[in-house]
Amino acid sequence: MNADEMIELCKKHSMYTWSAGNAVSPIPVERAEGVFMYEPSGKRHYDFNSQLMSVNIGHHHPKVREAMKDQVDKLLYVFPGTATEVRARLSKKLAGLVPGNINTFFYTLGGAEANENALKAARYYTGRHKILSRYRSYHGATNACMQLTGDPRRIPNEPGGAGFVKVMDPWPYNYKFGDDEEEITRNNLEYLEEVIMYEGHDQIAAMFVETITGTNGVLAPPKGYLKGLKELLSKYGILMICDEVMAGWGRSGKLFAFEHYDFVPDIVTFAKGLTSSYMPLGAMGVSDPIAEHFKTNVFWGGLTYNSHPLALRTAEAAIDVMLEENMLENATQLGKVMRSEMDRLTEKHPSVKEGRCIGLFGMMDLQKNSQGERMAPYNGTSEAMGKLGAFFRENGLFTFVRWGSFMCNPPLCITEEQLLECFEIIDRGLDVTDQYFEG
Repeated sequence: MNADEMIELCKKHSMYTWSAGNAVSPIPVERAEGVFMYEPSGKRHYDFNSQLMSVNIGHHHPKVREAMKDQVDKLLYVFPGTATEVRARLSKKLAGLVPGNINTFFYTLGGAEANENALKAARYYTGRHKILSRYRSYHGATNACMQLTGDPRRIPNEPGGAGFVKVMDPWPYNYKFGDDEEEITRNNLEYLEEVIMYEGHDQIAAMFVETITGTNGVLAPPKGYLKGLKELLSKYGILMICDEVMAGWGRSGKLFAFEHYDFVPDIVTFAKGLTSSYMPLGAMGVSDPIAEHFKTNVFWGGLTYNSHPLALRTAEAAIDVMLEENMLENATQLGKVMRSEMDRLTEKHPSVKEGRCIGLFGMMDLQKNSQGERMAPYNGTSEAMGKLGAFFRENGLFTFVRWGSFMCNPPLCITEEQLLECFEIIDRGLDVTDQYFEG
């Protein structure tokens, strides 16, 4: 098909996520390789967001494709109650890679299902019902995960089930860069302990946190926050669940983002980079005490595609590629280049408010005046941001422009030369938003 036929039929006969169908303008993609996507016309786009922050090893890697073909010839599907060689191998591999005492895994088809099952596991294990989560969070689009989520996509999905309690993030929405991080941590944990008192500590099963907040800011936690949070929750027998669906599998320069912060959660969830999205797969990893509990107590959860052999083999190969090709080290090294480019553009362009990154996990915020007012409001857009998004698309840079910010999350295989080419496009795009800066 040509591009017009692809777009017409996709819009006519399929629904798009988070969109009114008539409003979408999809990029027609014929193939993708490495850090690039290609339209039928041959036009090339840098994938500067790894699709949904998920194609971590890059597109179309030959070793993963060969592993998938090999598994197709061996075993495509058996029901979840069986034992398979690939399930045994991957589970052992994960037990060796995930830090601490997280050695047991429940497989799903994505991050939302992993979080759904983590929610169930926490409630079954503790016998408690309430779940804490933060306002600047996203945990998935299923019914329960929408109630865990704090960002505005939650609101059209309300009312949901009972027992979901939202709390403020440690970082205020309009925080000032350079504020005392230890004071921010101390104040937030003091506030959170008061919320726990009001809600009844013996009623709260768990707290969900994105280790590094993803879609809602790419915000690394303030100093001491996550370790202090784990200590506070443990004091009251509340489980800490780290959602690493976006932050995990090398995105931050380590396999798991919580490795930066000197603690281990009770439960961790991941997906996306686990297979680099070559196949749908997610997982919930639980600590040894929780795993032991479910050896003698039924875990009331099940999925037709739990432990799907093709998905598991894809994950095994994608992990091997990431480690063998030193992509964690590349993310760490090029994270410094990204930081330097963000600093350069902040100095050059008055419309840049701030850039943040840890590894190749980044976001830039734009402002419309010297008071730091955002170029677009919370849960809104503006003419300037719309034109920036159009410029990126016209000039072959695919990323997400959201509210007054845009994301910087390229595949971990990107080279320094390619990264600098992407920032050259961004540099020219910011000339557009500078025209809207009011002084």
